[in-house]
Amino acid sequence: MTTTATSPGTEDGPRVHFWAVPDLTGLAFDPLLARLLHEEPVGRVRLPHGDGHAWLVTRYEDVKFVTTDPRFSRQAVYGRSVTRLAPHFIPMEDAVGFADPPEHTRMRRVVARAFSARALAALRDHAQDVMDRLLDRLERHGPPADLMEHVNRPFPLAMVGELMGIPEGDRPLMARWSDAIVSAGAGREACERAKSEMARYFTELVGRSHGTGKEFLAAVLADAVDEGTLDEREAVGLAVLIQLGGAHSVRNNSANMVYALLTHPGHLARLRADPALLPGAVDELLRYIPHRNAVGLSRIALEDVEVGGVLIPAGDPVYVSYLTANRDPAVFADPDRLDFDRGYNPHVAFGHGPHYCPGSALARIESEILIDTLWTRFPGLRLAVPEEEIRWQRGALIRGPETLPVVW
Repeated sequence: MTTTATSPGTEDGPRVHFWAVPDLTGLAFDPLLARLLHEEPVGRVRLPHGDGHAWLVTRYEDVKFVTTDPRFSRQAVYGRSVTRLAPHFIPMEDAVGFADPPEHTRMRRVVARAFSARALAALRDHAQDVMDRLLDRLERHGPPADLMEHVNRPFPLAMVGELMGIPEGDRPLMARWSDAIVSAGAGREACERAKSEMARYFTELVGRSHGTGKEFLAAVLADAVDEGTLDEREAVGLAVLIQLGGAHSVRNNSANMVYALLTHPGHLARLRADPALLPGAVDELLRYIPHRNAVGLSRIALEDVEVGGVLIPAGDPVYVSYLTANRDPAVFADPDRLDFDRGYNPHVAFGHGPHYCPGSALARIESEILIDTLWTRFPGLRLAVPEEEIRWQRGALIRGPETLPVVW
């Protein structure tokens, strides 16, 4: 269960929920998040690190409002000891994660060049080749096997490496640094050291990519620096965030999808019988799976703003929960049920507003290829152990299994 304590409300506002975020297993939904969505949709929380409290917005329409209204600033977060889950901030100081429009728009426009329709078509072909090779090796290994080791870890790492232009031999370094950065339990010093080392690597990679005419992202960023659209620190900050999202987040999200299908045999049977369901099934899995622990990066209210009937004072930090937005019964009928027949599914698993994930199309491609190819090659794939024996990552910001042992 979630460990929480509550301080009583005062003249200054409602009570504060002390949120010691647990290491949840499987597809369990954080009970505090569920309670706040239904009982206190704009509430106040205090997380394990940082100072003071923050507002937590949980309803779908309120989440969309906060993430698009310019009176809530990401840039104003930097340098403040806002209450948070991790001991450190994930983005670098000049990264797009801390930017507001118009600076954010300028940086995002550069990244969009790497996700053109032509680039995505080439990446889809490459993804299928990578997956086929990984499953060839899995077949040679034989059952039982750990899908995290053989598929879910190397697949997105190879894909974001191809996107970025990272040599294959350097990709294990990226995996190690990413694991340290996207963790609440590694400690601030280890996280900051990993972030510094990754930034130094990308500074050198972008530096080597000037004038190459290549289409990989490091070259696109180098061209943007040459054009004066980005400075070097902004280019490196973008590279770090895309690397983290492309490798670590997709790794865990895709593993959660495989686990969800392995533990919902009826859904899996339907998907195998009707492959046309796959795109919609991936979207429903994205909506249903609680892919992260707690919340991501906050925003600061630049002036007094009313959200969901509650006045948030200027200067207060505000978090939104995409997890609860995806379970809002006002938008999703029977939201706690995995439903592959859900016709209307405007989920916000990739975020919303200016900070919507730029790699969402590639993440969908990877998920579809992984699920389709995995069960085409191994139609008898099933868990090798009872589901309660699967080990889940501890102290993680993005949830996922430590191992995923299977047989076929």
